[in-house]
Amino acid sequence: MTFSLLKQALGPDLLRFNAGETVHLARQWPKRREEVRRRVVPLAYGDNPRMPAHTVGIQLHIAPVRQFSSVQGTRLLTLRVEVDAKHAFLMQVFVPESGTPMPVVLSGDGCWHYATDQVIAEVLRRGNVFAQFNRVEVAADPSPLNSGAQNTNFALAWWAWAYHRAIDVLSRLEFVDPAAISVVGHSRGGKAALLAGATDERIALTCANNSGAGGAGCFRIQGAGAETLGDLLEKFPHWMNPALQPFVGREHELPFDQHFLKALIAPRALLTTEALDDPWANPEGAWQTHLAAAEVYALLGAKDKIACKFRPGGHEHNFADWCAFLDFADLHLARR
Repeated sequence: MTFSLLKQALGPDLLRFNAGETVHLARQWPKRREEVRRRVVPLAYGDNPRMPAHTVGIQLHIAPVRQFSSVQGTRLLTLRVEVDAKHAFLMQVFVPESGTPMPVVLSGDGCWHYATDQVIAEVLRRGNVFAQFNRVEVAADPSPLNSGAQNTNFALAWWAWAYHRAIDVLSRLEFVDPAAISVVGHSRGGKAALLAGATDERIALTCANNSGAGGAGCFRIQGAGAETLGDLLEKFPHWMNPALQPFVGREHELPFDQHFLKALIAPRALLTTEALDDPWANPEGAWQTHLAAAEVYALLGAKDKIACKFRPGGHEHNFADWCAFLDFADLHLARR
């Protein structure tokens, strides 16, 4: 099947206004982008929780980190991120010695410990700050029935919101370059990182690893064994908007597919990393949404800012995945 036919199979044209006019100039994209945002985000993820009036970072602890002896002068800060005195979560920040502000790698996967000491050491060695938080402090996974206000939103939206609140704090730290903040996540964390990047233009680079349906995958084009919309809504009903239920088995009628979400990040940098032996994450579909979103990047003169990296192996966030991400970040965000 040619890519032109696959584009038709992906549903509505990403580069066509709702009224029918084709988007053929870069200056038209901001208006079309807002149409895309309105089409995708509320229906799929619900509205993000409100922008807070105040986000405060309270330092609880600072200490030298000796296990990273190869990275001179590394310190570990523990911060409490407090939002309007209603929500709070902890964030660890590893800071290598540097005389100038540094890029930041931010992960919300602290609950899964994907960032091993080897990974953190590599992030720091390349001249980055590494920060991570535990997203389930903000919205439990699975969501308890008595979770109060969090039940009025959906977990992926809350987790993306937590990335944004972490950035509120990180961008004010003297050792951070606020123009060089990357977000990264794996699996369900990759879905959250992608949504975070799509809904906050302060994020310079977004990386989603093996993120599947609702992330970099495709609802319409799926390989054997891929995670489906029905799987999401049945097995993880707290993640996304139940308003998607009428489209189960009728995915071709969705008013979007995941290339719409990816395109919201353009022209900022976007990397999706996929495993060829991870059918659940639908690497075939992820490649098709990549190709479709890349058309927007080309329109904006940013063809080099979007990439998709494949590796052999299964569903994990391994050292090779992190190195692919860090290579991409070095290319686009490293200090010159």
